[in-house]
Amino acid sequence: MLHKTFIFLAFCAFSFGTFAQDAYLNAESEDTDKTYQGEEPYKVKMYTQKFKAEKPKNIIFLIGDGMGVSQVFAGITANQGKLFIENCRHIGFSKTQSASDYITDSAAGGTALSCGVKTYNGAIGVDADTVKVKSILEEAEDQGLATGLVSTSAITHATPASFIAHQSSRNMYEEIAADFLNTDVDVFIGGGLSHFIARKDGRNLVNELKEKGYTVENDINKIAKIKKGKLAGLTAQVHNPRMNERGDMLPVATETALNILDDNDKGFFLMVEGSQIDWGGHASSTVYIVEDMLDFDQTVGEAIKFAAKDGETLVLVTADHETGGMALTGGDMTTGMVKAAYPTTSHTAVMVPVFAYGPGAEEFIGIMENTDVHDKMKKLLLGK
Repeated sequence: MLHKTFIFLAFCAFSFGTFAQDAYLNAESEDTDKTYQGEEPYKVKMYTQKFKAEKPKNIIFLIGDGMGVSQVFAGITANQGKLFIENCRHIGFSKTQSASDYITDSAAGGTALSCGVKTYNGAIGVDADTVKVKSILEEAEDQGLATGLVSTSAITHATPASFIAHQSSRNMYEEIAADFLNTDVDVFIGGGLSHFIARKDGRNLVNELKEKGYTVENDINKIAKIKKGKLAGLTAQVHNPRMNERGDMLPVATETALNILDDNDKGFFLMVEGSQIDWGGHASSTVYIVEDMLDFDQTVGEAIKFAAKDGETLVLVTADHETGGMALTGGDMTTGMVKAAYPTTSHTAVMVPVFAYGPGAEEFIGIMENTDVHDKMKKLLLGK
């Protein structure tokens, strides 16, 4: 009887996980007038522009999913005139079109950034012919660098998955989770626990991760105390919740990952995704976008603080695409009020900004393909 109950609960978890994975696409805006009213701003520090080397030993690659210029300026307005991202003096733009569509999805957009190939919408770490392509994270592993992934979504979701998995469809969540066992990634923190334990094939990937030497933890407060070794932080059954519930999960997870990865004398590659800027765009919610834009910027602040002290770290900030066609129709720099309008609840085709800080930052000026971002990172970090 107990065995049957477990099977039933596992099936329910699987069914719920599959539904919950994409529930954000149908989210509705709670701010019906599309206005963020403004809150107390956080202080922004401007850091040194002097570095120890011409090329980076480490790269921190931050992806604001769905973040276009309007989302960035909404954040600047909401924080009353200043963001940490303004430390990045070298700025360019990325064209986001995929091999199959004028408007990319996060899978093809993520794969272009991670693997340097244009592919079809829905593809994870494979080219347009479904042939596996190594990501920059995997190539960094091959050269002995430490590697990490952090996300506010499920770690099996399209953007983080594109750095570590190779599947023909972004919806193959269990197969993507299994791909984590095929790598030596040092740290990954995000949601997606159900894809590791409530599986159709009966595998318990958490146990397999432990057998490979990972500390597996679900509580972000406990995760924050881990300073060394391999870490799998699975902080939600599927996606992490919104800001009012998850708090400072993203900057804390990023700081934790940096503490661990910095132990490697050869250097590291870390990808951090602020996933839910995109979800606010799908919901046409100015409040949602601004909350997550500010959370993402404070995470950028953690990265730049580390890079400024280290002197050998390149920080890159970009997006896989823009979401919602966000148009700023009103605002107030003194109160932080932001008002916006949205022509779509889907992605758009516009170029997205690329911000760079640290050794090699000058390479990221001008208009480039999203695959160029990958190629420039790879040349700077791995020399190829």
